Amino acid sequence: MYNITEVSMKKEIKENSNKIKKIEKIIHDPSFAVAEDDKNFICSDEARGVRLQLDYLKAEVKMQKHGIDHTIVVFGSARIVEFDEAMEKLKQIEVRLEDSHHSETLHGELKKAESMVRKSKYYDEARKFGQLVGESGKDPEDCRVTLMTGGGPGIMEAANRGALDVGAKSIGLNIELPHEQFPNPYITPELCFQFRYFGIRKLHFMQRAKALVIFPGGFGTMDELFEILTLIQTKKSPAIPIVMVGKEYWNRIINLEFLKEEDVIASHDLDMVSYVENAQEAWDTILQWHKEHQTPLF
Repeated sequence: MYNITEVSMKKEIKENSNKIKKIEKIIHDPSFAVAEDDKNFICSDEARGVRLQLDYLKAEVKMQKHGIDHTIVVFGSARIVEFDEAMEKLKQIEVRLEDSHHSETLHGELKKAESMVRKSKYYDEARKFGQLVGESGKDPEDCRVTLMTGGGPGIMEAANRGALDVGAKSIGLNIELPHEQFPNPYITPELCFQFRYFGIRKLHFMQRAKALVIFPGGFGTMDELFEILTLIQTKKSPAIPIVMVGKEYWNRIINLEFLKEEDVIASHDLDMVSYVENAQEAWDTILQWHKEHQTPLF
């Protein structure tokens, strides 16, 4: 038979074992985790405000540390490539057509490839523009005026590449997408950010912007353009020069004169936009605008 002491000890061990199991259950429950370590909580609808704040704050703190006061923002198609690459694709299609010259599909691809060759000049101009912005500071470490892009390929890549050509730093604001978008390799590594929310990314595009340069592009480019036009029109953001590169391209897509004729925008709204054909004209337009408005970039 067990004596009283042995019974008491077994009872105590059993009770302690139950306590330990209960404690383990408690500390392994997500509710016990520190809030920042609880992924389910951080990713919940209720914590969206916190995520928005973090999405904004990370890039903001980094840019402050780098002394970035003003940005020159470049938008444009992610699909436009430099001339050599566009020509190589065109030649490949031409070779395929030699064996299948009745193929409607190939003729369609040929038309697109020819169009891309024509638009490749904008890659070169975006790269030149990046060089002009990069050369505007005192030295490569002078980040008071810094080039900023959406961080992707095409026109964005060309502009970042131009800044790197002259040893200047530049910024890339990438965004999480269903299909993974890699940053282009020419962005300054410590100034390449990835955002979860388009709204926060757009906020950073405008927060320090002293000019917006729009190269030919599609939905994303037009989205950014009209967002900023609306912000300036409604005086939610201060006026800045908006420079459209490639007047023929943009006039075929957007008929601002028609909007004025229809009285859905005012005549002076057209003054928000300037049209140029190359990088030097774009940079000169920006400098002249700030001179006339007495808002020096440096």
